[in-house]
Amino acid sequence: MGCSKGGGTMNWMDMSLRDFQAALASSSPTPGGGTAAAVALGQAAALTCMVTDLTIGKEKWQEGWQIAEDALNAAIPLMGRAGELATEDSDSFDAVMACFKMPKTTPEEIEARRNCIRQSTLKAAEVPFETATLALSLLRHLPDLAEKGNGNAASDVGVAALLASAAVKGALYNVEINLSSIPEDMGTHMRTLSPDILEEARTLSRDSMKSVNSRLGL
Repeated sequence: MGCSKGGGTMNWMDMSLRDFQAALASSSPTPGGGTAAAVALGQAAALTCMVTDLTIGKEKWQEGWQIAEDALNAAIPLMGRAGELATEDSDSFDAVMACFKMPKTTPEEIEARRNCIRQSTLKAAEVPFETATLALSLLRHLPDLAEKGNGNAASDVGVAALLASAAVKGALYNVEINLSSIPEDMGTHMRTLSPDILEEARTLSRDSMKSVNSRLGL
């Protein structure tokens, strides 16, 4: 498909990495930043799984076995869900664009179009909000995994934490841009919780980097 971006039925996880990056690079709005944030979450979860596998059952890292088990249980479902969110994110944007194309010649059509735009935009905020929430749930395990997991894979935990942090922050940008275009009484839970999610992610990311740097002797 070259650099063209697909429509709402495209499942980005079925593409090669090369084709996905080409799609991301093209001028079409989808896939965009929200999809990239969800993919980053999936990569963070996959790296977390790798590190836990290198920790559990290894006598030298026995102190980190339970931490790794907990991180593994959190990461496994996120790999699949992140892929779904990547597709849902671009689908939700396409749905917003479809609403803008609705007719607006009568008062009834104008009202129907307005409601469609608002509801689809709300959905377009809810998808990245889930991405951010799930990325935060993964990030909560990473400072301890960096500290007690297999020391030879400490740098991999660091990359997982950076990707999870990027997923949180990038997804929240997409939440904000969508919520800013609809009435303030819509999406109130996202408006309320987003600042706390962002602040916790920043703290956990710093804690993860501190643990990684310590393990690496930096």
